[in-house]
Amino acid sequence: MAKILDQPRYKCALAAMQTVQSIPGAIPVLHSGPGCAAKLNDNNGTSGKFSPNIFPCTSISEKEVVFGGTEKLRTTIHNALRVIDADLFVVLSGCTSEIIGDDIQEVTEEFEDAEKPVVWAKTPGFKGNNYVGHDWILKSIFQQYLRGRQPKTQKGLVNIFVSPPQQDPYWLGNLREIESLVEAIGLTPNTIFGFGRGIKNIDKIPDAQFTILISPWAGIESAEFLEKQFNIPLLKYPVLPIGATETTKFLCKVQEFTGADKDLTEKVIKEKEAEFYYYIERFADTLLETRILGKRFTVVSDSQYTMAVTKFLVNDMGLFPEKVFITDDAPETYRQQIKNEISTLNYGIQAETEFSTDGNDIQNQIRKLDFAGTPLIIGSNWEKKLSQELGAHFINVSYPILEKLVINSHVAGYSGGLHLLEQIFTAAMSKLKL
Repeated sequence: MAKILDQPRYKCALAAMQTVQSIPGAIPVLHSGPGCAAKLNDNNGTSGKFSPNIFPCTSISEKEVVFGGTEKLRTTIHNALRVIDADLFVVLSGCTSEIIGDDIQEVTEEFEDAEKPVVWAKTPGFKGNNYVGHDWILKSIFQQYLRGRQPKTQKGLVNIFVSPPQQDPYWLGNLREIESLVEAIGLTPNTIFGFGRGIKNIDKIPDAQFTILISPWAGIESAEFLEKQFNIPLLKYPVLPIGATETTKFLCKVQEFTGADKDLTEKVIKEKEAEFYYYIERFADTLLETRILGKRFTVVSDSQYTMAVTKFLVNDMGLFPEKVFITDDAPETYRQQIKNEISTLNYGIQAETEFSTDGNDIQNQIRKLDFAGTPLIIGSNWEKKLSQELGAHFINVSYPILEKLVINSHVAGYSGGLHLLEQIFTAAMSKLKL
């Protein structure tokens, strides 16, 4: 974990309760203090079946710290099964229950024969943030709920995982866009998050012919578990595809990996690229007007968006990156790969990359950058005040995101690149004086 966390851009591992809440019919059961759940829940939309404020919690107090809280957990699970009409119960541990040594596995396994499945995942905040918590929860569901399943491979069925739900404001729209692209080249996507998905799709996971994980690092452990446990070939694609260049690369890679119809894939790419560039050409005068938007930018976000946005703005729009920052405390083992990927840009352009969780230091560094004009800053709400100070164009794409509501918008894919351009040029044009 990071030693410094000024201007937090993620939460503790227990906040990955939002991963559970994003599976329709699933509900988290928290073995933690009452304040944890209240602080970690953003109320920014769940799978839709339950209110984000409805989840059982043992509300550990001083009594449980002294005498242990396993009996309270046992009672909480029992009552949750009685009164909540959920398809899957996922018991999550917080810091307090882990420190006092409560064994949530032992208690949860007492409900092995319950009418509804109950699984457990250890998610204490002192062991990681909600990016890794997301991975732990998925692996626990796959390992426990799918235990003993005999795969019946369905040709063309593909499990798809992208970013941690709700931590990424565009998680659902991006996921649906990726589904649409994969389906367009003749494959059958299988996802577990959002409307119309849920436990019936979790049941299909072992039967998939392939798994695709689109992520620089989050979710790798659980995806690799599926590969090992059910012998499902795994495509780890590190870049969220935004715009024409990266989305075409993504579709070509998926076709090559899965053996999907090559002619169909090329046809889809040709049609999608033609439509993308049609819109670019329509607004070329605006997009190329340097009075509206300068040529240099910085990104302050997690690994996913810093990488994806940098590639899009350089490879598709011809902008130049100043120093870019990654704020999700990515594990050391993945950092060099992430740096290399960010610097794989057209025309040999390089992007200096820094991993940091210290918002104050990041902002001081941005103040010293030479943007040769009006800066373009893409990040979170923490960069909004800095942008006002510098007179910069500001776009919010990552947590925390407070000044706009994201319902089902997306920035992934060909159309997502256009949506991101709309945001960028709207911010820039709003500064023009009549």
